[in-house]
Amino acid sequence: MTKTYIATLDRIVDGQTAVLLFEEDDETVDQLDVDVTTLPPEAQHEGAVLEIAVEANELCEAEYLPEVTQSHNESVQERLDRLSTKLSEKD
Repeated sequence: MTKTYIATLDRIVDGQTAVLLFEEDDETVDQLDVDVTTLPPEAQHEGAVLEIAVEANELCEAEYLPEVTQSHNESVQERLDRLSTKLSEKD
Protein backbone atom coordinates (compact mmCIF):
# COMPACT_ATOMS: atom_id res chain seq x y z
CA MET A 1 0.00 0.00 0.00
CA THR A 2 1.44 3.35 -1.06
CA LYS A 3 1.28 6.21 1.43
CA THR A 4 1.79 9.87 0.62
CA TYR A 5 3.58 12.28 2.96
CA ILE A 6 4.92 15.78 3.08
CA ALA A 7 8.61 15.43 3.89
CA THR A 8 11.45 17.81 4.61
CA LEU A 9 15.02 17.03 3.65
CA ASP A 10 16.57 17.42 7.09
CA ARG A 11 20.19 16.74 6.17
CA ILE A 12 22.49 15.07 3.68
CA VAL A 13 24.95 12.62 5.22
CA ASP A 14 28.34 12.04 3.56
CA GLY A 15 27.10 13.82 0.44
CA GLN A 16 24.94 10.88 -0.60
CA THR A 17 22.24 9.95 1.94
CA ALA A 18 19.24 12.26 2.25
CA VAL A 19 17.39 12.08 5.57
CA LEU A 20 13.71 12.84 4.95
CA LEU A 21 11.46 13.68 7.90
CA PHE A 22 7.76 12.90 7.43
CA GLU A 23 5.30 15.41 8.81
CA GLU A 24 1.65 15.15 9.76
CA ASP A 25 -0.17 18.07 11.40
CA ASP A 26 3.15 19.94 11.80
CA GLU A 27 4.62 17.02 13.77
CA THR A 28 7.52 14.83 12.65
CA VAL A 29 6.18 11.27 12.61
CA ASP A 30 8.85 9.22 10.81
CA GLN A 31 11.97 9.39 8.71
CA LEU A 32 13.33 7.72 5.62
CA ASP A 33 16.93 7.65 4.43
CA VAL A 34 17.33 7.61 0.64
CA ASP A 35 20.10 8.13 -1.88
CA VAL A 36 20.08 11.86 -2.60
CA THR A 37 20.17 11.17 -6.36
CA THR A 38 16.68 9.62 -6.16
CA LEU A 39 15.30 13.09 -5.42
CA PRO A 40 14.59 15.73 -8.06
CA PRO A 41 17.79 17.76 -8.69
CA GLU A 42 16.16 21.00 -7.51
CA ALA A 43 15.25 19.32 -4.19
CA GLN A 44 18.73 18.06 -3.34
CA HIS A 45 19.35 20.57 -0.56
CA GLU A 46 18.65 20.78 3.15
CA GLY A 47 15.28 22.31 3.93
CA ALA A 48 13.65 21.18 0.68
CA VAL A 49 10.00 20.21 1.11
CA LEU A 50 8.64 17.37 -1.01
CA GLU A 51 5.49 15.38 -1.49
CA ILE A 52 6.60 11.77 -1.48
CA ALA A 53 5.01 8.39 -2.04
CA VAL A 54 6.36 5.49 0.01
CA GLU A 55 5.62 1.79 -0.23
CA ALA A 56 7.24 -0.84 2.01
CA ASN A 57 9.72 1.76 3.33
CA GLU A 58 10.90 2.51 -0.22
CA LEU A 59 10.61 5.87 -1.96
CA CYS A 60 8.37 5.47 -5.01
CA GLU A 61 7.92 9.07 -6.08
CA ALA A 62 9.07 12.53 -5.00
CA GLU A 63 7.82 15.93 -6.10
CA TYR A 64 9.62 19.11 -5.04
CA LEU A 65 7.37 21.82 -3.61
CA PRO A 66 9.31 25.10 -4.08
CA GLU A 67 6.60 27.43 -2.72
CA VAL A 68 6.15 25.30 0.41
CA THR A 69 9.93 25.12 0.82
CA GLN A 70 10.23 28.90 0.75
CA SER A 71 7.33 29.37 3.18
CA HIS A 72 8.71 26.69 5.52
CA ASN A 73 12.19 28.23 5.50
CA GLU A 74 10.79 31.71 6.21
CA SER A 75 8.78 30.30 9.13
CA VAL A 76 11.86 28.57 10.55
CA GLN A 77 13.89 31.79 10.23
CA GLU A 78 11.16 33.77 12.02
CA ARG A 79 11.19 31.28 14.91
CA LEU A 80 14.98 31.48 15.14
CA ASP A 81 14.82 35.27 15.15
CA ARG A 82 12.22 35.25 17.97
CA LEU A 83 14.32 32.83 20.02
CA SER A 84 17.43 34.92 19.44
CA THR A 85 15.60 38.06 20.59
CA LYS A 86 14.31 36.32 23.74
CA LEU A 87 17.79 35.05 24.58
CA SER A 88 19.38 38.47 24.09
CA GLU A 89 16.73 40.06 26.35
CA LYS A 90 17.83 37.77 29.21
CA ASP A 91 21.35 39.29 29.25
